[in-house]
Amino acid sequence: MLKKLALVALIASASISSVFAEDKINGAGATFPAPLYYDWAFNYKKDTNNLVNYQSIGSGGGIKQIAKRTVNFGASDEALDTLELAKDNLYQFPAAIGSIVVAFNVAGIADEKLKLTNENVADIFAGKITTWNDPAILANNQGLNLPNQKITVVHRSDGSGTTFNFTYYLSQSSKAWKEKFGTGKAVDWATGIGGKGNEGVTNLIKQTPFSIGYIEHAYKEKNNLSAAVLQTASGKWVAAKEENFKAAAKYATWTKEKHFYSVLALQQGDNSYPIVAATFILLPREGGDMNKKVIAFYDYAFKNGDETAKKLGYIPLPEDTKKMIREYWAANIK
Repeated sequence: MLKKLALVALIASASISSVFAEDKINGAGATFPAPLYYDWAFNYKKDTNNLVNYQSIGSGGGIKQIAKRTVNFGASDEALDTLELAKDNLYQFPAAIGSIVVAFNVAGIADEKLKLTNENVADIFAGKITTWNDPAILANNQGLNLPNQKITVVHRSDGSGTTFNFTYYLSQSSKAWKEKFGTGKAVDWATGIGGKGNEGVTNLIKQTPFSIGYIEHAYKEKNNLSAAVLQTASGKWVAAKEENFKAAAKYATWTKEKHFYSVLALQQGDNSYPIVAATFILLPREGGDMNKKVIAFYDYAFKNGDETAKKLGYIPLPEDTKKMIREYWAANIK
């Protein structure tokens, strides 16, 4: 375990600006899948002696780094459309599916006990609901001892694919949110405090009584945080559980022609958790042999990494999606 932690620390902390070694792959971007990529990289090093150095800097940073060709691959939780990919001469494919939970820190309120409608969540992050015992929250939580305390909103301070997917969900849930704040990797937050990366938001929630924020499910699990029960697109209550993530993920529609562009929030189905998102890898189209090294790593992960993904709370890609990705690689990575 100590050896694994030491290697993970090396992978996480190595400088992006370092000179690339021939046997090392350098990537940077989304914090959303970082726990998964660290474990995949550890196992890949153990089995192949090849090093994958991944920097968890946020999707915005990952997109910028790959656009500048500072790294060998970028990672983003916001899929880029065909025009954006063409502008920066990039390929794109998904690596895994995760979920975003609304985590909170209120003493006495356990995990999966607090119910928040999707509009409640939008109103909290818009600064319209400001106390935990607001009538709009109490309406669906009779019997819970919700305190008369100010809600502290925690959000991302950096450009983030997690924020993109979360604000997409809010925009679909609330007309008022959509008109005032919209969807993006960064928005003009009405209230709250900012943390860098999923790690930063997680730490702020843990340290701040009466706080609420949005984080990838793996961070909630690793830190024993509580998460709210939310609503499906049809209004059914759903907890942040693997079977509900899978229920939403099965509605993903991928096409090679659109470079797997998709947004998975608020899918149909009575059990579909509302904030599910894929995370994507970006490659330079002129990447040549280095691109082959990157896809060798992800091919290894697709073949050997499903159990790791499940243990960390991610949803592995379906086998037919992996097959489609391999066809995409074969057609484009020469």
